[in-house]
Amino acid sequence: MDADIDVRTSGRRGRSYAAAAALGAGVLVLTGCASMPSSGEIKQVQASQGVDSQVRVFGVPPPDKASPLEIVDGFVDAMTSDDPRLATAREYLTKDAAAKWNPGRGITVLSSELTRLRMAGANDQDAVGQRFELSGTRMARVDERGSYQPESGSAPYKEFLQLVKEDGQWRIADLPDGLVLGESDFERIFRSANKYYFASGMLVADPVFVRQRQDPESRMDAMTQTVQSLLAGPSKWLGPVVSSSFPSGTALKEGTRTLAYDGQNALRVPLNKKAENVANAQCKRMAAQLLFTAQDLTASRVTSVELVRSDGSSLCQLDQPEAVIVANRFSGASPQSQYYVDTEHRLRRMHLRADSESAPAPAEAVPGPLATSQLKVGTAAVAHDEKRAAVVSENGRELYVVSLTTGGPLGQPVLTSAAGAAAGPEHRLSAPSWDARGDLWVADRNPANPAVWVLENGTGTPRKVDVAGLNGGRIESLRVSSDGVRIALLIEKDGRQTLKVGRVERPDSRGGSEEPLVLVRELRPAAPQMVDVTAMSWASRGRLLVVGREAGGLVQARYMQADGSEVVSGSLPGATGVSAVAASEDEQLPVVAYSRSDGIVWLPHGAQWRTVVDGGAAPVYPG
Repeated sequence: MDADIDVRTSGRRGRSYAAAAALGAGVLVLTGCASMPSSGEIKQVQASQGVDSQVRVFGVPPPDKASPLEIVDGFVDAMTSDDPRLATAREYLTKDAAAKWNPGRGITVLSSELTRLRMAGANDQDAVGQRFELSGTRMARVDERGSYQPESGSAPYKEFLQLVKEDGQWRIADLPDGLVLGESDFERIFRSANKYYFASGMLVADPVFVRQRQDPESRMDAMTQTVQSLLAGPSKWLGPVVSSSFPSGTALKEGTRTLAYDGQNALRVPLNKKAENVANAQCKRMAAQLLFTAQDLTASRVTSVELVRSDGSSLCQLDQPEAVIVANRFSGASPQSQYYVDTEHRLRRMHLRADSESAPAPAEAVPGPLATSQLKVGTAAVAHDEKRAAVVSENGRELYVVSLTTGGPLGQPVLTSAAGAAAGPEHRLSAPSWDARGDLWVADRNPANPAVWVLENGTGTPRKVDVAGLNGGRIESLRVSSDGVRIALLIEKDGRQTLKVGRVERPDSRGGSEEPLVLVRELRPAAPQMVDVTAMSWASRGRLLVVGREAGGLVQARYMQADGSEVVSGSLPGATGVSAVAASEDEQLPVVAYSRSDGIVWLPHGAQWRTVVDGGAAPVYPG
């Protein structure tokens, strides 16, 4: 017997738990069935509460002569179990329904308790059948590939279960495919993992949800589930802008249930015959996708990957240093400096020390044309290679691109806001943003004609970006991800600011146009729990650092996945007064922010906020 404790209970009214001594890593729990009165026209049963993520839950089979209410309640609880193939949940179904039900079709995640209502006019003695309504508030949908899609606002959930008598016992004959889970059960059972695909030669994180323990259907552990998802291809949302190096049809060798790394932290991955004849260069790219995927799941413990043919021979091997080169991971080199705008509206930089927990070096003016120019800077962005800066004038009217390595005159603005002379800075150009391709992005907040512009390589003619799905909202600020395939937009509408992420598409041409278009498509909520967002920044592993306020709560800073799901333990210490924030691709580097009361503040990894500059504003890392 393993280290789990076998706890059997006979509790009523939903799931109940017996106290258990802490003798192992987890707890084995049996879900119970609710016993409810059955008279009256409508009956309501609240779904059970969630349990700790270390608890393993197994369903209780339906008792003999169980009432329709007990069958419905028991089935809903059994959907949260760890039973192989969800076998106990299937016992609540008719034989035909049990054979057809497909729990792998997706997951509906509810923010409220699931309510069960028996439809009017039925009773336990009704020989024809029973019909129940399942309802709640939907917070997200997870599709069959594990991709998370949050809801913006309250979305009602309503489905029906039809019960009939089979062999003298009430059973569910008609039900929707997939699982329905409350938020706490979902967080207990599933975890977020990043799989990686290529875009313009760089690896892009594609978050999915996998079971924390063995999957009831496939019997695969979390690592194997994630690798299987990687091989199956990218999410539907990200798919149009990324590609996989694995040949179509590549899968794990049949029968693979576990992938483990050895004492040298090397992961061996056996593949089917579809991948046997790839060239070495392609195999290395495949291995890079696998290595970064495995590292995200194991907190970087995997240091190399070996791909194995179906006959057991080695296809190729790849270690961490080579993977950084193959994947074109610009983030392999950490930023050299942090940047901010001082009280005299000059762009300054603070060199980072080798020890990321030490205070930065004293701030200095950036070199190049800005050192001698009289231009007053309002906001700025520094290219990833730290050789150029994009600065917006204090009045928000002009955007300049300047060298940080050579001197010379400031030059002419590369873009001017279309807002009239009477407009304030808040109605002109936003803070700019660079992607790792070297393209520069900025929003013109002109109320009469708002627009997003991109300058190829920071020097080309500004091109207007076609942004779909704003629905009357105005973009207040933007940040493009380093890989250039996602853009975070802070959108103001009806006095509120919400954060959305869009997919960046760059078709070669459309409709015979000589100028290739840049499109932003399928905006989705990036911080759906927050009613008002004040600041955001891209961070490591494709995540976002968001400052905002939940309904009835205080301002907080927390990490979010790009799909809108929350990062477990992702909240930072109190962020009251923070109106700008910046994080690095290197997660060992401190978060930097602007606080109205404290100036430029700094949050080292695992420490508390501290002031590094009394004055100043608009802090940024390269990007």
